[in-house]
Amino acid sequence: MRIISRKTLKEFWDRHPDARQPLQAWYIDTKQALWKSPADIKEVYRNASVIANNRAVINIKGIKYRLVVAIRYEYGIVTIRFVGTHQEYERIDASVI
Repeated sequence: MRIISRKTLKEFWDRHPDARQPLQAWYIDTKQALWKSPADIKEVYRNASVIANNRAVINIKGIKYRLVVAIRYEYGIVTIRFVGTHQEYERIDASVI
């Protein structure tokens, strides 16, 4: 998959160093993936939530952090829409962010 944008992840782990390793692992795994449907994501990330508007919510470092991505399956593109703490995630609407 092509991921847009790694810079968002880096900015986050610069503020939250304990998120660096799990976010880097997610990035590497996703870059090598070829997701064609939500089922492909659930196969790798069983705790991921697939929600409206081709969004997926992935828990990072247990449930301490949340990553929201928008996926264009037909083009193989994953766009990072949000990365934040669990508390920050509670204040957004992940299906439209």
